[in-house]
Amino acid sequence: MDGGASVAVFASHATEVLLCLFDNGHEERIALQGPDHGIWHAFVPGIKLGQRYGFRAAGPWRPKHGHRYNPAKLLLDPYGRGIHGNLTAMNQPGASALLSTRDTTDSAPLMPRSVVTAEPGGTWQTPKPSVPWEDTVIYEVHVKGFTQQMKEVPKKLRGTYAGLAHPASVDYLKRLGVTSVQLLPVHAFADEPHLQHLGLSNYWGYSTLNFFSPHVPYATQKAQETGGQAVLDEFVGMVDLLHQAGLEVILDVVYNHTTEGSHGDRVVSWKGLDNASYYRSQPHNAGHYDDTTGTGNTLDFAHPRVVQMAMDSLRYWVAEVGVDGFRFDLAATLGRTGQGFSTDHPFLMGITMDPIIGGAKLIAEPWDLGLGGWQVGNFPPPMAEWNDRFRDKTRSFWLTEIAGKGHSRHHATAPELATRLAGSSDLFGHGDPPLGRGPIASVNFVTAHDGFTAYDLTAYNHKHNDANGEDNRDGTDNNRSWNHGHEGPSDDADLEARRRRSVRNLLATTLLAAGTPMLTAGDEVGRTQGGNNNAYCQDNEISWLDWNLDGWRSELLATVQHLLALRHAHPVLRPKRFYAGQDENPGDSLFRADSAWFTATGAHAHEDWWDDPHTRVLQFMRSLSAPGMADALMIINGTPDDAAVTIPPDEGSPWTLAWDSTWETPAGAATEVSDPGSEIMLGGASIRLYLTEVS
Repeated sequence: MDGGASVAVFASHATEVLLCLFDNGHEERIALQGPDHGIWHAFVPGIKLGQRYGFRAAGPWRPKHGHRYNPAKLLLDPYGRGIHGNLTAMNQPGASALLSTRDTTDSAPLMPRSVVTAEPGGTWQTPKPSVPWEDTVIYEVHVKGFTQQMKEVPKKLRGTYAGLAHPASVDYLKRLGVTSVQLLPVHAFADEPHLQHLGLSNYWGYSTLNFFSPHVPYATQKAQETGGQAVLDEFVGMVDLLHQAGLEVILDVVYNHTTEGSHGDRVVSWKGLDNASYYRSQPHNAGHYDDTTGTGNTLDFAHPRVVQMAMDSLRYWVAEVGVDGFRFDLAATLGRTGQGFSTDHPFLMGITMDPIIGGAKLIAEPWDLGLGGWQVGNFPPPMAEWNDRFRDKTRSFWLTEIAGKGHSRHHATAPELATRLAGSSDLFGHGDPPLGRGPIASVNFVTAHDGFTAYDLTAYNHKHNDANGEDNRDGTDNNRSWNHGHEGPSDDADLEARRRRSVRNLLATTLLAAGTPMLTAGDEVGRTQGGNNNAYCQDNEISWLDWNLDGWRSELLATVQHLLALRHAHPVLRPKRFYAGQDENPGDSLFRADSAWFTATGAHAHEDWWDDPHTRVLQFMRSLSAPGMADALMIINGTPDDAAVTIPPDEGSPWTLAWDSTWETPAGAATEVSDPGSEIMLGGASIRLYLTEVS
């Protein structure tokens, strides 16, 4: 506003709130009016763009009742659009002033400042790509780690927003064939104190400091020195350049908790403004948090102001910054009421029906660590969800079961793999109308930032997290991995070849299944973390992408590019609706069912075959039953030995081999055409994809 700024902040239990303006080391304090419906407010003349500020809040100090007011604590604006400076490390002198204790030590010297910025709307001009869900391929990527070692990007831009939008980065993403980059957290975040003590940092970013400001260290040095407005402008510029290339930008957002830790840890914003309102407390024990996130605190989405803050943040990033969607970390927390998770939670209903947010891509990580925290399939449409059942079954089928570490001798394993390949209707098919969400609601993945890389799944039986400083206690032990007979790197050429085939099987299952595929950055080039399956604190070569793509790594990249090109070219590989399992034209023998399963002998699948624990060879035929559209036949050999397979006999078109996971690279592969009813030999532990010619 010309001549000043309107200021408002929620602090319903406070007795006084001060706006603190900083200029050349001087702090001016202005008392706000209120509270009106919990809001403290004022119009302050003279405030201009770039003004650095914070709040101080006074009120009751009654920790047992959830109130922790201390005017000695400088507080960031929860709605601030920019941040200047860093949160002082907890192992530096004076850092104890940040802790949640009632002392008179001023925390301002240790705190960053909020910054007044201009609205970014209108600074980006490119229309959003608006990629249909059925065409979407998600690429989970870390802003810094992607370009930190990319030589084609100028050194000053590596590891930055500008570096991600550099032509070299964009060219790689386009040639790879993905449609949507999903950025690990880019909301401002801070390192946890225990990492600071260990000399480590929070690399992934799941420790939110503010929900409206981009993370400053990912900006170029010039933007950081210029201030919060320059950082925001650089982020908006990145979004615009990616949009120009037709790439969507999805943000991984962490609304379930904040960087303030447990009830006795540091105070930087929400805890000092209204601890009792912002955070979930234990029933009958308001002084301690009800932690469903494993981080020490949980934001209380049963409180309307918390819901409002998250909604306002989401609208801001869509409408003013221009992003295309969100992946919600530990999303079960966002649907919790006092009685547990609710599909009809006001926040979940709000984001799906909001005219701004509801038009974006919305993806839930459908679990948290609380009671009843696994909620896969229970989020409202049009939300999509991470499908951990797909991840676990794909790993088990291609790794532990082939290695003999699974339970295939005791129960059938083929039926669940088939269900996952067909879009997981058991998880996402319920609702009104039935089957309405379709397979696109299932985000299929075999790896993510959290866990082994695809290559490490084939090279390690056990986690190797010693570099994290927790004596290898952190990270999951449920890896469903197989080292193929040797733990870690090997000079055995045959062993490494078998590992590479397993990687191709894992990635192909993800990219060719019905659903929305997600590829973790680096899996397409065989990235390794040396067996670390929890590299959240490794801001170094363990996590950064290695761009020396010689030998098999370039061949693996060519394989993934080939698979994604096939997926893009053939709608039969990316269905929008669940399969009916029947002919669209039942009277015409030339038309095939929209989906059908066959045994190794070419016979239609039957109940005894599905129930047989030894069933490890299966054929998945798909058809759109439309002229000009290819049919697809995916043949899977989940045994370590070669297998004779009879292609299903029918009167349809001949099958052309489009890809075989025994190929090290698709380049130069000979064309092979097989008639229905003919017999082929499938390599051990392999996949083949056949397509019919498009007339």
